[in-house]
Amino acid sequence: MAAWARWCYRHRVVVLVLWVAALFGLGAASSTAGTNYANVFSLPDTDSSEAYDLMAQAFPERSGDTDTVVWRVSGHDGAGTGRADGGSVRDHAVRERIEPALRKIAAMDGVGEVASPYAEGPAAAAQISRDGRIAYAQVTFAEQANSVPKALVEDVVATARDAERPWLQVELGGQAITRTQEPPAGIAEAVGILAAAVVLFLAFGSLFSMLLPIVVAVFGVGTGMLSTTLLGHVTDVPEVAPLLGSLIGLGVGIDYALFIVTRHRRAILRGHEPEDAAVLALNTSGRAVLFAGGTVCIALAGMLVMRMRFLDGVVVATTLTVVLSVLAAITLLPALLGLLGPRVLSRRQRRALVANGPEPLEAGGAAARWSATVQRRPRAVAAVAVVVMAALAVPVLSLRLGATDQGNQPESTTTRQAYDLLAEGFGPGFNGPLQIVVEQPGATALVERVRDVEGVAQAAALPVPPDADLTVIQVVPTTSPQSEETDRLIDTLRDEVIPASGVEAHVGGVTAVFKDFATVTGDRLPAFVATIIGLGFVLLLIAFRSFVVPLTAALMNLIAAAASFGVLVAVFQWGWGTELLGIGKEGPITSFLPVIMLSLLFGLSMDYQVFLVSRMHEEWVHSRDNARAVRIGLAETSRVINCAALIMICVFGAFVLSGDMEGAMAGIGLAAAVALDAFVLRTALVPAAMHLLGRSNWWLPGWLDRRLPHLAVEPSEEETDGPAPDVEPEQDPTPEPSAEDATGQAGVPGVAVVHGFVRADDGGPVADAVLTLISAGGRQLDRVRSLADGSYILAAPGAGSCLLAVRARGFEADARHIRTGVEPLVQDLVLTQEQPASRLPA
Repeated sequence: MAAWARWCYRHRVVVLVLWVAALFGLGAASSTAGTNYANVFSLPDTDSSEAYDLMAQAFPERSGDTDTVVWRVSGHDGAGTGRADGGSVRDHAVRERIEPALRKIAAMDGVGEVASPYAEGPAAAAQISRDGRIAYAQVTFAEQANSVPKALVEDVVATARDAERPWLQVELGGQAITRTQEPPAGIAEAVGILAAAVVLFLAFGSLFSMLLPIVVAVFGVGTGMLSTTLLGHVTDVPEVAPLLGSLIGLGVGIDYALFIVTRHRRAILRGHEPEDAAVLALNTSGRAVLFAGGTVCIALAGMLVMRMRFLDGVVVATTLTVVLSVLAAITLLPALLGLLGPRVLSRRQRRALVANGPEPLEAGGAAARWSATVQRRPRAVAAVAVVVMAALAVPVLSLRLGATDQGNQPESTTTRQAYDLLAEGFGPGFNGPLQIVVEQPGATALVERVRDVEGVAQAAALPVPPDADLTVIQVVPTTSPQSEETDRLIDTLRDEVIPASGVEAHVGGVTAVFKDFATVTGDRLPAFVATIIGLGFVLLLIAFRSFVVPLTAALMNLIAAAASFGVLVAVFQWGWGTELLGIGKEGPITSFLPVIMLSLLFGLSMDYQVFLVSRMHEEWVHSRDNARAVRIGLAETSRVINCAALIMICVFGAFVLSGDMEGAMAGIGLAAAVALDAFVLRTALVPAAMHLLGRSNWWLPGWLDRRLPHLAVEPSEEETDGPAPDVEPEQDPTPEPSAEDATGQAGVPGVAVVHGFVRADDGGPVADAVLTLISAGGRQLDRVRSLADGSYILAAPGAGSCLLAVRARGFEADARHIRTGVEPLVQDLVLTQEQPASRLPA
């Protein structure tokens, strides 16, 4: 990894040119090829798929998308004045407004057919409600919804809406019409990036450091989305896949770059040259990013266990985007760090580095105080965290899977208004009719039997081609497509009515398809959850050589999933805050969303677990003190984890503005999951539990330890510091000496000692100087204060390269690189009286 990082750093122009060429090349290719998304919701071996296959054989597929123009009249007469009976769509005043508009729409290039309720025949008459106040016309385009030019759809909408009058309401519904209501492409992504930029600037205080993670994420997500567009021409990729890919790609792309940039800046502040700092950052945090990205991809690939064609395209899009985001973080980012050099620090930090010398690693401030609080009161902290998560998880008991449609869109949209008008005029079930496909012609007895079933508003046999050996019965329920009563009606038809009729028949239609989708999802979800938890358990087991750490992580993932789905149910199913958020009407949770959310949630949770526990594990390996390891690990990682979580919350939350209900659900659900995972679980419950478990955290049976492969998330201290000549490898790490006094560990096996005197330039002793010994990997090894005579003794748990830093009030800070060995090392330090700090050039 070090050689890779150094090559990218030194050949930064080549790396940058390759990434720019890839982005623009993919952009040109995808622009030429266009989009070809396919929403394949059918499931093999389900009743609705059987009905769909039979319908496809009997009826040639329509060439274009069919949308609806709906109008309703209020009281009027021929002159447009009030009428007591409320008026009728058959009145002359209405027809002279609507019929010219329908003729104009039918004449548009790209419109294949317009079915008017004013035509002759019973089919046209059925397009007028019983009270005569609501009617609809069907507009069939020459192409499918995604291929219809947006300008044509806008002309259709404008022409229809021009017919409106105060007494005549005109609305439009359908997939093509929905496209006119979508916000401009990229709004959600732009808002998320802007919010992330604010968080990064507050965290780093530097414009260049703020831009680095964003630029890396944009390249990763951009190449990922463009590649997904091209893949849509060779495999089935659903329309929601690029949205989900950009959502997860922006989150992990910015976070991964944030972890590496933070480590790079910290290394420079400790005295490393920019190139060495970049290599160190990639060799430590870069390894963790590779491991974390791999866990996210494994969690996403777990969706393949569901055996749903619709999810296969989602797996391809999201996994590809994550892979490219990781690749950008470990190639493009070191190249950009090479371009910036020391400017990755703010001007204030560069001035302080020149004036005071390298800074020792000291976890202080709120993070250290909170970590100490968790150590002192682990039971209380754990109890509060469990109560909070349990309370938020309660709504998940009411989770109901289903499908969203135009009835869930905001009331201000014309598609929602059209949906409501059709439900008002023709019944709630009109927006989601069922089709019973009978594998024999003339099944009139079944038609009569279905009409008598409770919950059926209408049932009629549809005309079929003369050579079709089947009967199609259209059933309009009395309840809406999302109603539980409609689900029960489908079960009644399948389990009671059809078997009693003695014929072979299948219940299909969009409503039945989504019901089957939800049923299959619920049946296969336990195996899916077990798969991704099991894979995550094995990865953490190998990485941290512990049985308890991955077991705790699995339990925390389940708790986070339950609480985040509880928030999702409360918002989208119960309707708490939907109008405030502007996301429309409450309804069931989209059936495929739990699978996608659980994959992303488990992957992201593993990220935070890896970054948190890897630092704890590093400290445990050196000190064998669990309390110290957990305290230092939390104190040193909580700030960057919380910052990363805040960025993800901003990115995910911004997808409420995407104009897509599924995107809004995924955004809010993942934002809630990340917030709870980072601020409650990883900051409170996980460290509290690890304090309570003590040394058991790191227990692993010896026989298992010998059989497991070795996978280090971060390099060993020896690898980071470089080999120490003529020194035996450390077999039993000794706990670090206390930083509270200057007593050393001379003579203790396995401990390297540094001692000497701190004096002023006039030869006098300097008392109370702070001396810090820091490994080349950036870890604080020891910290003491000099005694009254200026003497000090520092200890390190082994030989190797170190940085010795000293600070004293009234003196210039000093630092030097040293190499400890088996013999005590003498280092006398002379400090210079402090001078006014000089300013760096702008």
